[in-house]
Amino acid sequence: MKIFRRILVAAVALTASTGAMLAADWTPPGPIKLMIAFRAGGGADTQARLIAEALEAKLGWKFIPEQVTGKGGLNMAAALKDAANDGTAIGMTVTETFGYNMAAAPKAGMKPADFTGLTTTAGFQMGVVAPSSKGWTSFGDMVAAGKGGEQIRFGVMSPKLADLAYLLGKAQGVSLNIVSVRGGKAVMDGVNAGDLDVGFMAGIQAKGVAAGDLVNLASGLSEPLNQTPDAPTLADLGVAFNADGQFVFVGPAGMPEDARTALIDAIAGVVTDDTTKAGGYIKKAFGSAVVISGSDLDAMLQTSYDAAGALLKAASE
Repeated sequence: MKIFRRILVAAVALTASTGAMLAADWTPPGPIKLMIAFRAGGGADTQARLIAEALEAKLGWKFIPEQVTGKGGLNMAAALKDAANDGTAIGMTVTETFGYNMAAAPKAGMKPADFTGLTTTAGFQMGVVAPSSKGWTSFGDMVAAGKGGEQIRFGVMSPKLADLAYLLGKAQGVSLNIVSVRGGKAVMDGVNAGDLDVGFMAGIQAKGVAAGDLVNLASGLSEPLNQTPDAPTLADLGVAFNADGQFVFVGPAGMPEDARTALIDAIAGVVTDDTTKAGGYIKKAFGSAVVISGSDLDAMLQTSYDAAGALLKAASE
């Protein structure tokens, strides 16, 4: 997977110089409303706004960022679904919105096919993170503490992660007190403040881990973490599911191909260019850009949606 990502980013970087020319064939018929499914001031919101700023400077397009938060991105998706599909309305959320979250909320009446996939921008470095002050240097240390009678408060920021935490505790034979909070920063703040003992963090922990204040006990991904490659994956710990995912831009269904192509090329060109603030931010915060776009993205979102039922079933048993 790592090799695939490097090749993909390199390929996009080589075509970035032509991206502006392709985008120039299509001009937005008006300002582009950018619906952001994350609270203002967070890392995802910062990423979205830096991308918009770079495209305004590079192409002269006008963006109107707007926070549409709640329900794991479903509120943003509902607002975007009924918006104009001419390229003047796009949204930024995470792939989990179109997989687990839509599958878990059938009454919302939304499926991936209701949207036009544009492109991902970066992947998560989802870790199971604890403060170094706990004295745990491995996941086994946490399990031993739990089996020894210590109450383990495990912070999560989405229902999917709550299910994964439950299955993780079940597989390891330890009872976890799963605490839901709003956003990865809230998990990190809770861990640093001592209100949580451990929690899922999606890359925001990197600086703390490097400084020795935090420790990645496990990877929440299907592969090892870049920063802590020796930490076990969820599969190593007996969980058949993972928290793989990416930040993603989408539009309403039925977007014209010229608009779709222009938006994909423009966004991909920015996030893979380390000289832009957006590209530099993504490299620093997430390691590198991850660009999956167009029909490949559509297929990935549908596959994620189709597979979500197995996790929901396992967590209900």
